[in-house]
Amino acid sequence: MARAGPFGPALTMHASPAPLSAWARNVAPSPTLAVDAKAKALQAAGEDVCGFAAGEPDFDTPEHIKEACAAALRAGKTKYAPTPGIEPLRQAIADRYAAEYGLRATPAQVIVSPGGKFSCYLGVLATCSPGDEVIVPAPYWVSYPEMVKLAGAVPRFVLADDRTGFRLTPAMVEAAITPRTRLLILNSPSNPTGAVYSRAELEAIVAVALRHNLYILSDEMYEHLVYDGVRPTCVATLAPEAAARTITVAGFSKTYAMTGWRIGTTLAPLPIAKAISELQSQMSSNVTTFAQFGALAALQQKEKTSAALATMLAAFDRRRRHLHAELNRIPGISCLLAEGAFYLFPNISRFGLSDLEFCNRLLEQEKVAAVPGSAFGAEGYLRLSYATSDEIIAKGVTRFARFCAGLRAA
Repeated sequence: MARAGPFGPALTMHASPAPLSAWARNVAPSPTLAVDAKAKALQAAGEDVCGFAAGEPDFDTPEHIKEACAAALRAGKTKYAPTPGIEPLRQAIADRYAAEYGLRATPAQVIVSPGGKFSCYLGVLATCSPGDEVIVPAPYWVSYPEMVKLAGAVPRFVLADDRTGFRLTPAMVEAAITPRTRLLILNSPSNPTGAVYSRAELEAIVAVALRHNLYILSDEMYEHLVYDGVRPTCVATLAPEAAARTITVAGFSKTYAMTGWRIGTTLAPLPIAKAISELQSQMSSNVTTFAQFGALAALQQKEKTSAALATMLAAFDRRRRHLHAELNRIPGISCLLAEGAFYLFPNISRFGLSDLEFCNRLLEQEKVAAVPGSAFGAEGYLRLSYATSDEIIAKGVTRFARFCAGLRAA
């Protein structure tokens, strides 16, 4: 018999647990984090693992950003802040869009959230109701489908493989639209492929979305990580109608090596920005107050920030070219050269294995960690992050080539 507790009879050990919610039962864990955790567990056990799974720069946050955060701590900036972010940071973000893209916005249109992932999720929640459909281009970032499902909406996947450079065409978007379509997600530069849409390509796609009165969630997290003279496009600048229907998500994680700081940004039409702020007020309150002063320094101390970004970009570009060249020397592998972000997305379909089996065996046999393309909605590919050291890339690609050679001999 169970003994009574201070709040009534205690449950016996035989009581059946209450069932989990539909949200908890249906959400999928992050495959990228799972692979990274497995690789780190092997490393902790003493294995020499070459990790290509994690999507974060291997550089430390620049010193001037860390010092601004530390100074804010010393100054007592440890209390609650306004839900949408401290006013100087929101103004600096609005000023950045004006200076870089000619996009005029007020601080009231800017929301600072705990990470770009949460910024995207709030954008979906603010615009989609249960039963609405969201067009999700594949290969997609792994969290998009789960965000859509957690909002009660329905993801509709449109696959653009390496034959189209991993970029959608207007006709592909048009064919996916139904009377229930509410939102189109765009991600350029892309995670996981590194593809970058040209301005003309985006203009044509956005014209389709606007003709059907869709909202657009434009994930521009990797906007400053581009190569070969490629210029990113801010979707909200494509037309006045685009500015009125586009939710622009960016942040500090990738550009400034601030992944652990969890600072994402949203710029949106005022009614959507207000809705996002109200949602955030009930879900997370504000981003860590003193961290916001570090983010402010990243935008205000432009010379120091630009120098740090240039150093990272030079390293990423060198690694991108080296890894791309080495992968394409391996018989059976074909890989497009990424124009942005810090990922390559090689095609491994010629080996006759599922990408999941390929990755599992690659990790077990050669201690090389990669993420299967099926995690991103694209079977037959792998995502390799080159946000890692030159040494790991050189060693890892040698092991990768040896593994592929063994498959051909099998």
